[in-house]
Amino acid sequence: MKAIVSDRYGSADVLRLQDVETPSIGDDEVLVEVHAAAADPGVWIMMTGRPFAARLAGGLRRPRVPVPGRSHAGVVTAVGARVTRLRPGDAVYGTARSGSFAEFTVARERRLARMPGNLTFAQAAAVPISAVTALQAVRDARIMAGRRVLVIGAGGGVGTFAVQLIKQRGATPIGVCGPSKVSLVRSLGAADVIDYTRHEIDASGGAYDAIIDTAGNRPLSLLRRAVTADGTIALVGGGHARWPVMGGFGRQLAAPLISPFGKARLVGVTAREHHDDLDELTPLLESGAITPVVGRTYPLAQAPDAIRHLEEGHATGKLVITVR
Repeated sequence: MKAIVSDRYGSADVLRLQDVETPSIGDDEVLVEVHAAAADPGVWIMMTGRPFAARLAGGLRRPRVPVPGRSHAGVVTAVGARVTRLRPGDAVYGTARSGSFAEFTVARERRLARMPGNLTFAQAAAVPISAVTALQAVRDARIMAGRRVLVIGAGGGVGTFAVQLIKQRGATPIGVCGPSKVSLVRSLGAADVIDYTRHEIDASGGAYDAIIDTAGNRPLSLLRRAVTADGTIALVGGGHARWPVMGGFGRQLAAPLISPFGKARLVGVTAREHHDDLDELTPLLESGAITPVVGRTYPLAQAPDAIRHLEEGHATGKLVITVR
């Protein structure tokens, strides 16, 4: 099969398209013919090996899994002996074990769900990591009807889903994004949008019952000034290049320890990878209550260009690699 591979850590220049062996499956695994895969910050982290803490999971000297990517959508072609929920021919979406920037990938059954019938493969590939992370952030921030919730990075992969999920719960989302994304964020249901090039988030004092921060580039002191005394700050994402050892992960891990010593409750958001969350999202996707935002698509051979665009930090919605 054809796949994007890398045998060392580095920039997008280390990625190359080549022929590799089709991966084999275990008893609880599924072989998926990939139609589309999503680029996300996790791909960049595992490509560069930054922050260095990521190498504990991904390989100390070189990537343990040479094919990048995890979020994908495709069609089941083979199942292991203990697989009971899925069968060949099923259209599925979820996260991969063997890398999704490839014509075929292997995933554990528990990390796959049947794909919503109204989505394209490109739209479905945008869901498994970003929408599940947004769903967990909404849970952790205890979002309920009547709350005012600030979403920092509202035009990005997680942010676009967060705005819609907050609206769906009867709360009021307020987005923070650059000027080029203001119209998009409003169209997703944001009651108001703050253009961060013109205003800072604490201009109105502690005006928000919760903040979901997907950007990770504002100090906690600023976030605390913008939230109510009994509000919640949900820290999403990790691995910023400015902090080479732990990156944003350090702030997420420290959140429970820091939380008692200041205004508002701090939570570090860690999304699990399980079909239960995708099954919860599927009816919302099928009904149109939430819609994936695919900013750009790239053919498999141009996956390095997608990562370069992602690295710039201003991608709209999700960047998707189309394989078929």
